[in-house]
Amino acid sequence: QVQLVESGGGLVQAGGSLRLSCAASGRTFDRYAMGWFRQAPGKEREFVAAISWSGGNTFYTDSVKGRFTISRDIGKDTVYLQMNSLNPEDTAVYYCAARRSYYSDRYFDSASEYDNWGQGTQVTVSS
Repeated sequence: QVQLVESGGGLVQAGGSLRLSCAASGRTFDRYAMGWFRQAPGKEREFVAAISWSGGNTFYTDSVKGRFTISRDIGKDTVYLQMNSLNPEDTAVYYCAARRSYYSDRYFDSASEYDNWGQGTQVTVSS
């Protein structure tokens, strides 16, 4: 098991930017594929972005392509989500997720494929 702690959420105006961080501890981080998900009030949790444990492959949901960037720093056991051009539809609790992967370049875009989750960080975008 790996423990995940998100940070960096907050209130931002439309068009602004935020960078979320997810710090991992407890196990070797470098063989864990990572993902970001979000859940808005009254909606189901949805996939946002994923990165392979090598960092070589990334994948995004269509609504954030070109605006969000997922990255990881294995030396710091941290994964990031840089969010630019935010709009009110991005308002949600954002969750970091991790799962062990035997394949260095595989990413995972389904919540059911992850078995480690953080507590979430609130992102609110005002219009």
